[in-house]
Parts: sequence; C-alpha cells; structure tokens
Amino acid sequence: AGVRFDGTEAPEFELGTVAHSDGDVIYHSVVDAILGALTMPDIGQLFPDNDPRLRGADSEIFMEEAYRRMRDRGYKVGNCDVTLICQKPRVNVEYLGNSVKSLMRGNLSRLLRTPLTCVNVKAR
Repeated sequence: AGVRFDGTEAPEFELGTVAHSDGDVIYHSVVDAILGALTMPDIGQLFPDNDPRLRGADSEIFMEEAYRRMRDRGYKVGNCDVTLICQKPRVNVEYLGNSVKSLMRGNLSRLLRTPLTCVNVKAR
C-alpha cells in the first residue's frame, strides 16, 4: 500500500509505510496528542500492534475513538496545528484538482468536528 497522510493518499509516490494499521502518521500523532492532553494511555496501548483485528485498519477509527474519549470528558478541540516533516512524498502540491494540504485540513476538521479555520497543516 502507499503512504497516507491524514486520510489522503500521497500522490505519485511508489513507496509505502511499514505499519500494523494503515500507518497514517498525522492521524496517529493527533490521536496521541489528544490522549496525552487527557492524561490517557498512548495509541499503542489502546490499539496494540499485535491485535489482528487492527491489521490494515483505517486510522480514522483511532481518531473517532480519541474524539469520543475527549467529548465524553467534556472537552473539544480549539485549534489543531500539524507539521509534517518529510522530503518525499511532496504534499505542497495539487492532486486531482485539489491542494493535498487542503484535503488533509478538511479531513482533520471533519474528524475533530471543529471549523476548518481552526485546523492548519504545514509541510517541511
């Protein structure tokens, strides 16, 4: 499988990630940030990589669970700022008529149930 950042397939990139789930690094880091802010166990403890049910899992399920735990404790996201550091694949590009970063922002906004204006994605 290819590389996924924030639910968005990386365009024109032939390599993939080695991961138990889909390996979406942005979703995983946001999940860990939410869980950490709630002083809860990290993503690896909640979703262990030796659980066969999670093999190839879409990381949106981890985001949904982190959001549920946050909401159940009376919290919500004010802002979300993500910096993706990689040389390849490039994400400051247009793909199928859309900015890859705008697709990523839209996915985070939807999953965190927060306005798009409160979500930022940077790539270096």
